[in-house]
Amino acid sequence: MQLTIEKLVYGGDGLARLPADEHGRGKAVFLPFVLAGEKVDASLFEQKRGFARGQAQTILQSSPHRIEPQCVYFLRCGGCHYQHTSYEHQLEIKADILKENLRRIAKLELQTEVKMHASPPWNYRNRSRLKIRTAPEFALGYYRFGSHDLLPVEQCPVSSPLINRAMATFWEMGRRSAVPDGIREVEFFADAEDKQLLMEAYCGHGVSSTPLREWAEAARQLLPEVAGVVVFKEGSSPEAPPKQIARAGAGEITYQAGANSYRVSAGSFFQVNRHLVEELIGVVSQGHSGKTALDLYAGVGLFSTALARSFAQVIAVEASQTGHADLVHNSPSNVKVVRATTGDYLRSATAGVQPELVVVDPPRSGLGESVVRSLAGLGAHRLFCISCDPATASRDLAGLLRHGYQIAQAHLVDLFPQTYHLETVFELVR
Repeated sequence: MQLTIEKLVYGGDGLARLPADEHGRGKAVFLPFVLAGEKVDASLFEQKRGFARGQAQTILQSSPHRIEPQCVYFLRCGGCHYQHTSYEHQLEIKADILKENLRRIAKLELQTEVKMHASPPWNYRNRSRLKIRTAPEFALGYYRFGSHDLLPVEQCPVSSPLINRAMATFWEMGRRSAVPDGIREVEFFADAEDKQLLMEAYCGHGVSSTPLREWAEAARQLLPEVAGVVVFKEGSSPEAPPKQIARAGAGEITYQAGANSYRVSAGSFFQVNRHLVEELIGVVSQGHSGKTALDLYAGVGLFSTALARSFAQVIAVEASQTGHADLVHNSPSNVKVVRATTGDYLRSATAGVQPELVVVDPPRSGLGESVVRSLAGLGAHRLFCISCDPATASRDLAGLLRHGYQIAQAHLVDLFPQTYHLETVFELVR
C-alpha cells in the first residue's frame, strides 16, 4: 500500500496512517528508515489492535533531506537509525521529537528555545560494545536491525579511529582461533585523546579464569595503545553486577575533559561522546557557585568534580560499587562522597542539607514520583535534570513543575549522532 510519512517519532520510526474508516482516523503505522513528507510503497508485517508496523519497499517521493548513508552496514545493523538524512536535519528531528514529548506527556509548550549542542557526526564514540561468536566461525559485530541475530561488522564509522583499529586487530585474533569460546562480548573504551584503550571482555557461567588470564595478557599485546584488559563473568542473577575474574595490565584509564581529570575503571559508566563531555559538564557547572551543591547519580564524578571548584561543599551520591570507588578517587577534599541509591539518600540522609544547586542524571527509567517529591522537598533554588529519554524526562519534568519549578533553559546535547537517542539538560529554578 502507499503511505505518507507524517513525522518521525522517538525510536527512529516514521509515523504514517492507514486510511480512515467508520471508527475514525486510520490506525498508526510505524516504519523505519523513512523521513517526514515521504510517500512510500510499504508492506505491513505486524498488526496490533492500536497500531501496525511496516517496511518501506520503495520510496515513491523522497524527502529533500534524504542522502546516501555512509556505512555499508546501515539498514542491516541495529545501531544507527538516521544515516539516510543530513546531520543538520537529524538535529531538527530530535528537537521536534523532544518538543512533541513535552507537549504530549507533560502538557508543556516550551517557552524557551532549545539550545542545540552539535557533535562531529562521525567517529565520535569513545566506547563501543560488540557481540562475539566463536563457532562455527568467528564473528564480531552488533545485532541485526530488529533482531538478536549477530551481524558481523569489521568497521564502525561512529566509533573512534582507535576503536576501529582495535576491532580490526580483534578480528585478526578471532580468525586465528585465539578468542576463547566463553567470551560473548567485548567493549573498547578509548580516552579523550583516542590514544589509550581499555578493553573489557564479558563471558557466561562455567568458564575457567586461568586460561582467561593468559588470554587477557595476549590480548593486551594486540595494540600498543591497550592499557589493560579486564574479563568479567556475568552475575549470578540478572540484578547482580558482573564479577571480575581476570585482568592484564591496568584496570582503568584516565579521561581528561578540559580541566577535569577522571579515573574510569572497567565496569564504570562514562559518557560515550568524546567530543561533548567537556561541553556537557560546562552546561551544568559554568556560572554557578555557592555553599552546597548536591550531585545525585554521580557516577565517577563527572559533574561533582567540576562543581567543587565553585561550591564550598559538594555532596556526591552513587550506588554502584565500581563507580563509587572511582568517585572517591576523583573527588577533591570538599566533595563528600556517599554510597547509596538516590532514593535511599533522599529518604534518610538529607536532614539539614540545604543545597543551592542539585544535579540529577538518572538512568533511562528516570527519577520516578518518589524521587521527584523528595527533590522538591529539598527546596533547592536551581535544579539540573539530565536525561537520555524524552518520555521519562517529560514525566519527571511534569512532576517538578507541579511542585513550583519553572524551566529556565533547555539544552539538547547530541551525544549520539546517526541514532534516535538524544540527551537533554533542563535547568529548573524556583
